[in-house]
Amino acid sequence: MPKISKIMLLVVSVALVLTVFVGARSQGVSAASEPQEGAYRQINVYSEVLRHIQSDYVEDPNIPAVTNGALRGLLESLDADSSFLTPADYKAYKADKARGDARAQVGINVSKRYGYATVISVVPNSPADKAGLIDGDILEAIGGTDTRDLSLAVIEMMLEGTPGSELTVGVVRPRKAVPDKVAMTRTIVALPPASDALYENSTILYLKPVILDREHVQAVEAKLKAADKTGSKKVCWTCAMLPPAI
Repeated sequence: MPKISKIMLLVVSVALVLTVFVGARSQGVSAASEPQEGAYRQINVYSEVLRHIQSDYVEDPNIPAVTNGALRGLLESLDADSSFLTPADYKAYKADKARGDARAQVGINVSKRYGYATVISVVPNSPADKAGLIDGDILEAIGGTDTRDLSLAVIEMMLEGTPGSELTVGVVRPRKAVPDKVAMTRTIVALPPASDALYENSTILYLKPVILDREHVQAVEAKLKAADKTGSKKVCWTCAMLPPAI
């Protein structure tokens, strides 16, 4: 089959899958045009799409990869921090969490944005800070592995390592066709304490916990209780991200 025909058929297949998940009307998949009775009704639609892929795709499809891709898309459509772990990923994740020893970091909080790992915040004076990483930097790759096909849990696990080990990431930046290669050395990163400041004659209390773990939440609670004594009438705050810095 000519290459252009393969491309066109692939485009049609992708459009068909998208139609399933948005519940749009489609003549190619009859179930999508019927009244929906709940989310589980879409399982029948998925089965029909899978049958079309198996019978009509130009090559023999990798069904486990197709299924994992569908599940990954389902979870990531919920929010930027939801993700799907394959059995192998989950086994590796549990083993990593069971290690119990301190894992070295480079000092960045990450989330999924635009399909890729994205820097949400950088811990001051951390290896990432010294390497010039900033909020909004897109990590196109970690150690040569594309982050688009990785779950957030696996991305966080890959950013960790033994103290003194090197981490290389590909960073997408404006007006550059090729991602920058940034190398950092993992270390034990100390998170800064929750900070506060008063504005407008002490009527506004500004809190910056950096991260919402148990220690920082307790510090914020103490500062809020102390604010009653200062006469502050308003409170504003910012936080980098919910999970620990990596």
